Amino acid sequence: MSPHRPILAPSVLAGNHASLGKALETAVAAGAQWLHLDIMDGHFVPNLSFGPQTVADLRKLNAEIFLDTHLMLANPDKHIEAFAAAGSNNITIHVEPNYDVIGTLERIAQLGCQRGLALNPGTPAEAALPFIESVDLILVMTVWPGFGGRNFITETLEKMRIFDLWRTERNLPFRLEVDGGIDASTAPACLSAGVDTLVAGTAFFKASSPQVFLRQMEGEAGRQ
Repeated sequence: MSPHRPILAPSVLAGNHASLGKALETAVAAGAQWLHLDIMDGHFVPNLSFGPQTVADLRKLNAEIFLDTHLMLANPDKHIEAFAAAGSNNITIHVEPNYDVIGTLERIAQLGCQRGLALNPGTPAEAALPFIESVDLILVMTVWPGFGGRNFITETLEKMRIFDLWRTERNLPFRLEVDGGIDASTAPACLSAGVDTLVAGTAFFKASSPQVFLRQMEGEAGRQ
């Protein structure tokens, strides 16, 4: 059972990149308290998105919303200062690249940000076990990262259950987040597996009413 109130974090990756400010406005108007920012380098994942200047510009538009910054980078340790300075509230790094994970998590905290650790669908939960006492958030990727609109990978549900069990057994406070193919049909299973933070991009921005979609998702979460 999660110790946190469930929330939906719209992902601006699914917004109109010619007008990301409007994507932010849509999220805020719908009642979102978090905004998810996917940062991709074309190396760790096969796509490019945007950098710290975009994050800084979004922050200038809204000083209150929680910016949940997900670094899908081959060398995230080289970039955390820039994204912290840009106004990120949480910085999530991946466990898969070869770098000093624990040192980078410590540096993120020193910069005044919450610390997240992400795992790709093929990465076992055990890869994050050495770090779970040093994070504020675990992100289970439910699609292979790089592009929006992909289908949810059902096998990742077991990984969510493992993290929820570890969190309960160790009385740890981290949030459990999922990203990829999250919509009204896939969210309930994630919530039942212990998830408390749902990232939705395509489903949110293509909803006939993003506000109704957000309320339904957070309401569904609250009943778990």
